[in-house]
Parts: sequence; C-alpha cells; structure tokens
Amino acid sequence: MSLFCGTRNYLRCAGAALFWRYASVPTILCAVVCGVPLVGGLLGGCSINLGSLSSEADSPAPKAVPDVVNIREAQSATAHGQALAHAGNTEDALAEFDRAITLDPHNSDALYHRGLIYQGQKQHELAIDDFTAANGLTPQRAEPLLGRAISYLALDKTNEAAADLDEAAQSDPQNIQIWMSRGLAYERLGDKAKAALSYGRAVSLRPKDEAARTAFARVGG
Repeated sequence: MSLFCGTRNYLRCAGAALFWRYASVPTILCAVVCGVPLVGGLLGGCSINLGSLSSEADSPAPKAVPDVVNIREAQSATAHGQALAHAGNTEDALAEFDRAITLDPHNSDALYHRGLIYQGQKQHELAIDDFTAANGLTPQRAEPLLGRAISYLALDKTNEAAADLDEAAQSDPQNIQIWMSRGLAYERLGDKAKAALSYGRAVSLRPKDEAARTAFARVGG
C-alpha cells in the first residue's frame, strides 16, 4: 500500500513538473480561471476565449467617410453654387456651398468658393478659415493661398500675406494677380526691392497692364 501511494505521489510530482515545463500560458490561465487542478487541466474540458478578455473599447472607432452618393451630390451643389455666384446670386450660392460642405467636408472647391463669397462680403476671418481649409486639402494649388493673402492684406496682416504670396508665386508663377498682390505686400512692408521685382514680373506677363506699369514705376522700377 505504501509503495503504491509513493508511486502515485511520484507520478503526480512528475506530471506537475512536465506541465509547468511544457504547458502554454493560455492553458495555465484556462486552468486557473476554470478552477481545475493544473495537471488535470491538461486533460479536462476547460474552454475559455481569451480574446473575450480584451475590451472592445480598445479598438479605434472607424472614421466616418462620405459615401459616393454624398460626394456626387456635393460636387453637383458646388457646380450649382458656382453658377449662382457667377450670376450674382451670392445668397443662394452660399447656401449651395454650405450644403456641399455638409455633404462632403473635404470638398476643397466648395470651401474655396465659399471663401470668395465671404471675402466679397468683407467677412475676412470667415474667408481665411475657408481658404485655410481648402489649402490644407490641396496644398499644391495657388488660388487658396492668393485668396487668403488678399484677406490678410484687408486685415493689415501684411507679413502673413507676404508669406502666402511667396508660396503662391512658386506654385503659379504665371499668375499676374499673385505678383501684383505680392508687390503690394512688400511695398507696405517697405521692401522696395522685392516690391519692384514683383511688379516687374507682372509687367513682363502683361506689358500693357497700366496698373502693373504704374506700380512698378512707383517703387522705382
């Protein structure tokens, strides 16, 4: 009897040692959670889904992306708004641009043209916000930078305007309005050399433009 008990205890000890050496962490955790003997847990019917222990809150929520229908409707509203603005109906145009941006917040054309309407209404802070958003979506385009610079000049934020116009001139060096606005910005800053260079570029693009020629002469060009 004692020999049998001793042998059984030995087997228990040997089995435990083998268990701790070769059992995987999920198996050990399963045995502990289910409340079964660890060695017996190797042969028992313990089952636990470890994936359920992680909270669903840890997973990032998917970002809302406008669907194809919304994007198409936004493009249609933008085109309609542009036509209305061209006809002088700025109130209805503004409503169309608002609708387009609600449908698709990444619609840079709607943001830019809404900024132009705000600018025409002398709501320059709102215009700057829209031009900034449009520039963030299409940094390669010069138009939002030019629009924002013009509103900066209207608010006497000349340094900010000059910085935008420097960047816009690199993006679209054939745009005479950029060079004229840049000349004005540097003229206000007292930098006649840069002003003359800018006005000179405007004259070279449009030699018969009287405003460009007058500005160029004014700064000693």
